[in-house]
Amino acid sequence: MPKILSAPRMARCIACDSCMLACARMIYNSYSPHKSAIQIRSRGGVMGRMVANICTACAEPVPCVEACPTDALTPRAGGRGMVYRKAECISCHKCVEACPVQVIGWDEEEDKPIVCVFCGQCVRFCPHDCLEMVEVSAE
Repeated sequence: MPKILSAPRMARCIACDSCMLACARMIYNSYSPHKSAIQIRSRGGVMGRMVANICTACAEPVPCVEACPTDALTPRAGGRGMVYRKAECISCHKCVEACPVQVIGWDEEEDKPIVCVFCGQCVRFCPHDCLEMVEVSAE
């Protein structure tokens, strides 16, 4: 079964940005947390709890996949979510507009979307065990 990213223990999060930096560096070859598919934000206020803005791996039909005119985003085999092929992307922004949870970012320098590829790098680098990869069915 495929795995997707989950954030079940965000009460432990101290907003250290390790997960965002891991994604940005390992997947997008950048040192900027803005180029990360996971974004950690405060729910509000200085002492507000943290929330992880992450791809929820929609079940089919996947809205971002449906919106993509070039098949740069295609459904993942055997499960929820999508596969991203950068070379096929024509930078139309339709995936960003179609995302129901508004978690597809945009890399202005590359003029390409920033999407979660469900690799688990963010989980591996989270020092407080806030994140995990969980198995999901295609339903």
